[in-house]
Amino acid sequence: MTLYINCCVREGSRTDKIAKAVLKKLGNGYTELYLPDEKLQPLSAERLEKRTRLIEKGDYSDEMFFYAKQFASADKIVISAPFWDLSFPSILKIYIENIYVTGLVSKYDENGVPRGLCKASELVYVTTAGGPFVPDYSFGYIKDLAENCLGIKKATLIKAEMLDVDGFNPEEIIENVISGL
Repeated sequence: MTLYINCCVREGSRTDKIAKAVLKKLGNGYTELYLPDEKLQPLSAERLEKRTRLIEKGDYSDEMFFYAKQFASADKIVISAPFWDLSFPSILKIYIENIYVTGLVSKYDENGVPRGLCKASELVYVTTAGGPFVPDYSFGYIKDLAENCLGIKKATLIKAEMLDVDGFNPEEIIENVISGL
């Protein structure tokens, strides 16, 4: 199963358009998780204490582990996240906070190094930027997390940038990205 994590809040999102082309190329259908419609919450002291208690017991039956189990069991993952204010939308960070569950997506070895437990062979990160794209605080973070903590062997970036800069043709840029998939 391919899991599509959609962080695009705008109607007719350029990022979503490219991501849908990626999903079509991957084939075999997908499950879409539209993050703006999900009831994701940052971890409060109460939720964090509950989560820690359940993890220590090895009890992952609570609904708070739904997203982590879904993520861990996906064969491929596609994330669409526009580049806003030098990063991705905050809802994606809240999602990551909710899925990073020891025992489901990772475990720690005897040296305290995270070892991934996710099934996915690849994570594809799709983004668009009005100006130049800077990966440091967006894709760089996701790639490092995927490959070094979650056990996903390959993280790929697909981007369209300079979409709102005078003199650049956004439709042409997007079509070139899609045709190059």
